[in-house]
Amino acid sequence: MIEHDRLAAALSLAHDAHRNQKRKGTDIPYIAHPLAVASLVLEYQGNEEQAIAALLHDTIEDAGEAYAERIAEAFGPAVLAIVRDCTDGSFEERATARTPRARYANWRERKLAYLQHLRAMPADSPSLLVSSCDKLHNARAIVGDLRLLGPALFERFTGRREGTLWYYDELAGIFADKGAAPARSIARAVAAMQAAASA
Repeated sequence: MIEHDRLAAALSLAHDAHRNQKRKGTDIPYIAHPLAVASLVLEYQGNEEQAIAALLHDTIEDAGEAYAERIAEAFGPAVLAIVRDCTDGSFEERATARTPRARYANWRERKLAYLQHLRAMPADSPSLLVSSCDKLHNARAIVGDLRLLGPALFERFTGRREGTLWYYDELAGIFADKGAAPARSIARAVAAMQAAASA
C-alpha cells in the first residue's frame, strides 16, 4: 500500500535538494527526472520504499552528503540503502574536478565503479529496479534530444559521444543479465540511441 503522505514528504525533500537545478542543457526543472523515475518504479510494480527512493535517488549525489541523514531520519535505513545504491559518486567528489581532463577522468572512474557496483548487486535487490528506471528515463531523454539536436547533443555530456554510448551499452547488458523489469525497454532505448547517434 502506498502512503501518499510519505510520498509527498519525499517529493518535498527532493524538491529541496534540486530546487535550483535544471536537466542537463535544458530549461526543464530537475525535479521532473525523479518524478519520472518514481512513476516508472510504480509502473513496474515497485513498492512504496522503492518509489520514495526513486524520488530521492539523486539527492546525495547532486546536493551533498547532508541529505543522507535527512533521508534516514524521515524514511528509514531501507530507503537510504537504495538511495546509496543509486548514488554515482558524491557531490563533494565531483566538485573537485575543475578542468575538462580532470572531469573526464573523474567521470570515467565513477562510471566504471558504478558498473562494477551494479554487477555485484543481487538480482533481487530492491535497488535494481530504482537504478534501472533511472537509467531508462535518462536513455529515453537522450534519444528524444538526439532526434531534435543531432550529435551536437553529446557536447552536454562529460563522456561525449563515445563515452555515453559505451556507458549505456554496458548498463543495458547488466540490467538484461540481472533480469531487471525494465531491461527490454532499456535495450530498445539504447538501440535507438545508437541509431540516432549514427544518423
